[in-house]
Amino acid sequence: MATGQGKDKFSAPTKAFPYLRDVVSDMAKEQYASLSRLSITQGDRVVVSGAAGFIGSAVVRALLARGANVVALVEPASDARNLQGLDVERVRVDVRDGDTMAAACASARFIFHLAALYRFWCANSRDFYDVNVGGVLNMLEAARQSGCERVIYTSTVGVLGLQGAAHGQPADETCYADVAHLFGLYKRTKYVAEHEVLRAAAQGAPVSLVLPTFPLGPGDRRPTPTGKLVLDFLDGRIPAFVDTTLNVVHVDDLAAGHLLALERGAIGRSYIIGGENLAMGQFLAALAKCSSLPAPKRQVPRVAALGIGALSQFVEGRLFRREPRVSLEAARMSTTKMMFSDRRAREELGYSSRPASEAIADSARWFVENGYVAPKRAGGIRITGPGPLPMNNSSGR
Repeated sequence: MATGQGKDKFSAPTKAFPYLRDVVSDMAKEQYASLSRLSITQGDRVVVSGAAGFIGSAVVRALLARGANVVALVEPASDARNLQGLDVERVRVDVRDGDTMAAACASARFIFHLAALYRFWCANSRDFYDVNVGGVLNMLEAARQSGCERVIYTSTVGVLGLQGAAHGQPADETCYADVAHLFGLYKRTKYVAEHEVLRAAAQGAPVSLVLPTFPLGPGDRRPTPTGKLVLDFLDGRIPAFVDTTLNVVHVDDLAAGHLLALERGAIGRSYIIGGENLAMGQFLAALAKCSSLPAPKRQVPRVAALGIGALSQFVEGRLFRREPRVSLEAARMSTTKMMFSDRRAREELGYSSRPASEAIADSARWFVENGYVAPKRAGGIRITGPGPLPMNNSSGR
């Protein structure tokens, strides 16, 4: 079984035949080198699902900057304010409806599929599968019917194995997950969806995969679980923290990585698009620096965090049927060192990212300026920076 550390992170055949790792690597390099380059040009019809979301709207902005004609697929009941003022063709589409997906994708040259149910709890658990897996299958069929040249599927680093990260080894695209460690329906359904995408690629579908780490920046309206960490800090709801690690990337850099994956990426190949690995103490210290708020000093043990998550999930989620304040999946994630290396994207795609401090400051500033922070606290916060982060010994680059 793959373990995610050293040689063990490769599949059984690779462990049995050590030379196979180099053969596979050479094959990938040859495929990459022989790949004809694509280019997003003025007037290209480009479909973006999940276009009003945090990452999706950043991808839309990046495409508009290149002169593309963007067809923004928006969930019927979603908040579309991130598209306000943007020159796009909006289409209200439920990704679970294959016919409307196919109609929306007709004549598209490229498709970016970002629509997903990204949360750690849902009243109807079946929604995770229907949206995250069913939506992908509908997108693949729509792409086949439209004859588009390339599809970029937004997966997640949550489908990768993290056993090596516990020993200071950042995970990369070759770290295969132990399915027993895919906690929660979000990760499980994204894992299944990625399998379907890779199977389609093996059968000839022109699809590449982007695996975002933990984006921060403007436009996180829900907010996402990552942005909620920033918002909780600004609202004074983080009295203590757990020893963990996050890989922080600016959402606009993540969007740029999506475009690079389309223009320079290989079919069937995955690319982690990330930034800097920060210990939670470093992350909170950076937030404190840009907001002039005190950083929590107290660290809680892993078992306490898991206990709080289990209790919140049971009482709020199961008994009261509302979203838990701290879901068990979020607690498990907070106790796992989420360290990643995006070396492949930097070497093969020419990807680059700004310092994590800029992403943190931009996120905090956006939450304050858009009324997300409690008024009594917002009045005393002045976001500055970004400034230099505390020394980081856990970079995955």
